[in-house]
Amino acid sequence: MRDNVINLKVVLANGDIVKTASRARKSAAGYDLTRLMIGSEGTLGVITEVTLRLQKLPEHSVVAMCNFPSIKDAADVAIATMLSGIQVSRVELLDGIQVRAVNIANGKNLPEVPTLMFEFVGTEAYAREQAQIVQKIASEHNGSDFVFAEDPAAKKELWRIRKEALWACYAMKPGFEAMITDVCVPLSNLADLIAKSRAEMDTSPVVCAIIAHAGDGNFHTCILFDPSKEEERQEAERLNHFMVYTALAMEGTCSGEHGVGTGKMKVFHSYFSMLFYLEYGFANALSNKLSGQRLF
Repeated sequence: MRDNVINLKVVLANGDIVKTASRARKSAAGYDLTRLMIGSEGTLGVITEVTLRLQKLPEHSVVAMCNFPSIKDAADVAIATMLSGIQVSRVELLDGIQVRAVNIANGKNLPEVPTLMFEFVGTEAYAREQAQIVQKIASEHNGSDFVFAEDPAAKKELWRIRKEALWACYAMKPGFEAMITDVCVPLSNLADLIAKSRAEMDTSPVVCAIIAHAGDGNFHTCILFDPSKEEERQEAERLNHFMVYTALAMEGTCSGEHGVGTGKMKVFHSYFSMLFYLEYGFANALSNKLSGQRLF
């Protein structure tokens, strides 16, 4: 999303209003304030206006789904697909627990095994060709039941499986709370991280479902626990920490998408002093520097 943000209007701590970019197609003048403000997530100023880049709707798209005997097989196919240079719009991975949740919530009868979902876009011929190439890659990694969808209603129904994943988890365990994790690693390490995480979760008494943006090296775990049992909350925290520190050991990060909130502060370590400076030092310096001025 951040790559599609062109300009921001921001209110700084002292009340000054700043625009972070001009309407020029490109600029190398000064700091990249747009990215800085996006990355600060409200700690350097309050964003009041956003200018976004528009994207063309694709001429044609194909949605595909494929099953695997293990989550490592599924992750390996996602990695092989991305490294092959195939233009994939989306690659989503659901483990068997997540598919079971979908079946329970929506009355479906999907195989409760690790599943990959793809979207290919472009001309009709190109999208179909890319889907067929990925089908071949999947077959080389024990993939089966490769399903294509091109009809708009059929595509929408397939993507509904992914879009309603969290609510499906809640339906699987009514009354439970969910802790959502958000680690990200270099794509080449994704299969190992997911396999290690799944193995650790399989020994745990709490229910855990994995959902991955497999093309980005980013995955989430929905850890369900009974809020009335403190030991289950602590177990959810333990699993979260296991995944975070494993990801950090693989040159990854504790947060691929979900930000710089207080829940992440324990694992920032060497970054903490930099964050402290940005929030308390740079914000004041920026406010003073821009006082009474407009950048653009």
